[in-house]
Amino acid sequence: MLQDDSNTFALGEVRVSSSPQERFDEYLQSKGKRTTQQRRVLVDTVFERHDHFDADELIGLLGKSTEGAKVSRATVYRALDELVEAGLLRKMTLGGRAVYEHDYGYPQHDHLHCTECDALIEFRSDELIALREAVGREHQFRVTGHRLIVSGVCQDCAGKRHRRQSPLDLI
Repeated sequence: MLQDDSNTFALGEVRVSSSPQERFDEYLQSKGKRTTQQRRVLVDTVFERHDHFDADELIGLLGKSTEGAKVSRATVYRALDELVEAGLLRKMTLGGRAVYEHDYGYPQHDHLHCTECDALIEFRSDELIALREAVGREHQFRVTGHRLIVSGVCQDCAGKRHRRQSPLDLI
């Protein structure tokens, strides 16, 4: 879920010189691998929208399209690993589940993770980046990035948990 530009913690924009498909083709060529129709369909499906997803959700999306039905489960898992290695996707493990998000063309950002509903809220903090850089300098460490996932309970789930029982709950 991207936040709007009026928000202090909005992600902003990153301009890229090639499409995810072109970038993946270059990666595959560098590894001596072919660009197959299944890989093309998979990349198109992944980059059609910006959502966090797991392999099963992607397989479900691919199964809904006629082209996607030809992409096997093994191909999906292999291609996800390749997309991570190519720098197009980032993989996170949440509650033992591998979740993917776009990495290529998206700025450095962090996440709030609701442990009740598994919602992921993206945010960017200049203060956090400054702190990371200061700690790196103090330890003579060249920082190349970071990953922060703050766990807790979102407002919707917190409201459900602390809501007083209503007569409708008994129906």
